[in-house]
Amino acid sequence: MHAVVDPHPAARIAHMWLHDFRCFTEVDLELPAGLTVLHGANGQGKSSLLEAIAWVARTRSFRGVADAMLVRAGTEQAVLRAEVVAGDRRQLFEAEIRAAGRNRILCNRQPVARARDLHGLLRVSVFSPDDLALVKGGPADRRTYLDELLVSLAPRYDAAQTDFERVLKQRNALLRNGVHDDEARATLDVFDDQFVAAASEIVRGRMRLIDRLVPVIERDYHALAGATTEISGSYETDWADESLDIDEGLRAALEARRRAEIERGVTLVGPHRDEWRLSIAGLDARHQASQGEQRTLALALRLAGHAIVEELAGTAPVLLLDDVFSELDAERAAALVRNLPNGQTLLTTAGSVPSDVVPEQHLRIHDGRVEGEAA
Repeated sequence: MHAVVDPHPAARIAHMWLHDFRCFTEVDLELPAGLTVLHGANGQGKSSLLEAIAWVARTRSFRGVADAMLVRAGTEQAVLRAEVVAGDRRQLFEAEIRAAGRNRILCNRQPVARARDLHGLLRVSVFSPDDLALVKGGPADRRTYLDELLVSLAPRYDAAQTDFERVLKQRNALLRNGVHDDEARATLDVFDDQFVAAASEIVRGRMRLIDRLVPVIERDYHALAGATTEISGSYETDWADESLDIDEGLRAALEARRRAEIERGVTLVGPHRDEWRLSIAGLDARHQASQGEQRTLALALRLAGHAIVEELAGTAPVLLLDDVFSELDAERAAALVRNLPNGQTLLTTAGSVPSDVVPEQHLRIHDGRVEGEAA
């Protein structure tokens, strides 16, 4: 029998070096291809190590903080280096994250001007206790979930989101300052064209992604909950018209609400205001589901997103589990372990982990130091 070689081997972090990153003065860490458990009390730096790995993939913190917060107090910059391995290919990622000023990023010693130029170097899926906001929180959390998945899948969505955020900011500034003459109206017309082009790309991507996601979310929810409950999700806008395509619908809505936007000084139409409404057994998951149902659905969202990225990108993301077991009862924790995907995984905990979790490496994090040995 001939060996089968994966044409798209999963990328992983083989080695990571940190200098003045968060609470760490120096870290030199080798990571296995399987599971690493990071154990330590709260506030010792466990999540910061996951944050560093995710920064390689996203060039920003998954915890939603500014880059300046990643620089150790009293220093001017943090240095993050990582060796990313995919099959026989090894690539070196290097970043200087500055407390003030612009970051400097290199890949294989070559400068990287834009985050999208790193697309495909490394993908990550992050699970955290804050994921409950995906279900219980407002529409912005669900929009961000969809948009992060889209960026993981194709760099054009990163470009579309950058263009959209830029034109939305410019358009809102014009509306706030007032549209009083022909020149301002002509400028608004130009912004409308740019707005529709970027917004329609984002909306189409979200809708296609939701069509793929919902069946997988339902499957994973069943696996975690042990019950065949119906899960559904609908993308809702206040501008869509079934008789028009997305571009035409956005343009018609902008025209219809121009006077109201000028009076209020803000853009009232677009993907920044849309909602993805999730339901469990026909009931609104945000307002009518129990806490246990909401947390199970949040886990299912993360598992489904991971699976979709693996399916469409051809490789599994690195899985980062940030203290997820602390919020789960024994039954759900065991179900999550049974359904975790294969591949490189890092798991943080301040307490015990389910007995079924067998790590390749067990590290102890204490006061910004990493200690441990292979399990």
